Amino acid sequence: MSESAAFDEVKFEQLFGKVLADVGGAMGLFMAYLGDQAGVYAALEEAGPISHTDLAVRTGVDARYLREWLSANAAFGYIDYDGGSDTFSIGPEQAALFAHEGEPTCMQGFFQAVVGQYATHDTALEVFESGRGRPWGEHHGCCFCGTDRFFRPGYAANLIDAWIPALDGVEERLKAGAKIADIGCGLGSSSILMAQAYPNSEVRGFDFHAPSIETASERGRAAGLSNLGFACSAATEYPGEGEYDLVCIFDALHDMGDPVGAARHIRESLKPGGTFMLVEPLAGDSLADNLNLLSGIFYGFSTTVCVPTSRAQDVGLGLGAQAGQKRLTEVLNAAGFEQVRRATETPTNMVLEAIA
Repeated sequence: MSESAAFDEVKFEQLFGKVLADVGGAMGLFMAYLGDQAGVYAALEEAGPISHTDLAVRTGVDARYLREWLSANAAFGYIDYDGGSDTFSIGPEQAALFAHEGEPTCMQGFFQAVVGQYATHDTALEVFESGRGRPWGEHHGCCFCGTDRFFRPGYAANLIDAWIPALDGVEERLKAGAKIADIGCGLGSSSILMAQAYPNSEVRGFDFHAPSIETASERGRAAGLSNLGFACSAATEYPGEGEYDLVCIFDALHDMGDPVGAARHIRESLKPGGTFMLVEPLAGDSLADNLNLLSGIFYGFSTTVCVPTSRAQDVGLGLGAQAGQKRLTEVLNAAGFEQVRRATETPTNMVLEAIA
């Protein structure tokens, strides 16, 4: 160690405290995942203050394991413990985070996506060291379900009420009857929301991952939407030249191997004056702008999911989940979109509008 790199004890203690908290968070996240999958949080909210033995009867979980799990959750502050009565409970704020499926406050989808990365840690290490691409279909199932669970509530809260109204003249067209393409639609949540909100419009969802399209199709049929359809297709190949009034990509352009080619195909598939709505993770235009907790999480997922997925495809540009508006605009400009603006944003997403 050089003389200029003297060991700072205070700095070390501060960093040690942060890292120890991160270790606790990692274990807490795993405990939260177990409780979600076993239905413990929901049962705890329904029961009110309850002993671990009575909760075991309600949930069917082994009582001894459940006692240990409840103790860990109480230590983390995820639930409450009353020493006088030896009972556990979950408050409304805690339940909002851990038990309220489908609400924007619920974090379980995020937890599930992280667990999916740990589940395939050997593959993640091999990809990281070798530099090879990693196809989307090579990830654990938790990655698909967790990603959908995390993003779906945000789409439900914002897509119809805020994002589409922020686009120039688009909402009126969709209400009257238009044609929409949802590219990289995954399990179909965004497509279903638009088909439900705009019954006079036709919605088509496309994704290159066949198992995701199968799930999306099942969900579409269950919703009974006659104006919705799904098909397996790459973003550079889906059919419909000059047909669409609105084309959307939700948190997926940065995963594509050839985002310029995808955006060019989107421009060609739009009617003259049609709109491309691009939703991407919120980010600044440089690393220095992104040194914060949320960006750290996105950079982490980008290391193991986004960039490897891009590298597994033709071109393999590897934009990453924190590309920023400037870089994304460069991609859209290269594809032939001259008019690009930020229409709106949320604490986690930016919404760009590009006009054909």
